[in-house]
Amino acid sequence: MQDLQLVIFELIDMRSFSNLWYWIALAVMWSTASHWVLGVPFDMVAHARKHGGQAQYDLEELVRINTSRLLYIGRISGLWMIGFASFLLSGLVVLGFFYDVEFAQAVFLLFFPMCLVALLSLGASRRIVEQGLAGEALQKRLVRHRLYIQMIGVLSIFVTAMWGMYQNFSVGVLGG
Repeated sequence: MQDLQLVIFELIDMRSFSNLWYWIALAVMWSTASHWVLGVPFDMVAHARKHGGQAQYDLEELVRINTSRLLYIGRISGLWMIGFASFLLSGLVVLGFFYDVEFAQAVFLLFFPMCLVALLSLGASRRIVEQGLAGEALQKRLVRHRLYIQMIGVLSIFVTAMWGMYQNFSVGVLGG
């Protein structure tokens, strides 16, 4: 059993902040989050702004479908999802920052900002439906929502990079 654990930990570097795959995953996660705004590829917004007509109709229908889906999920299982996410985040904070488990720190720094994006998306969906946004107003809301996601992403990447450098420096200097 000990040999299996050793092999697994050699293959999967548990020192996440020195692992190239972690940084690639972080970049892909934020790139994807800022491209898919409320489940709609952002190029559809640009296309609808430029051409209107059928492109605008397609955008409005896709936003209608995705906002309805998000709001339905929020109504049906929102409290359970918040409870589970809180449990998971609390566990990651305790393991990562009190027991100094670097893998838990890394997962927390991926998961927490995405929880903020999920809450932001739920709020944007609610506003779109309540206000009945369409046309240029819908496009502006989606552009603003994307900007907020990008701001969270930039802050998240900055904090993660600073924490990762600190961890790599402290492990390198202190020897683990």
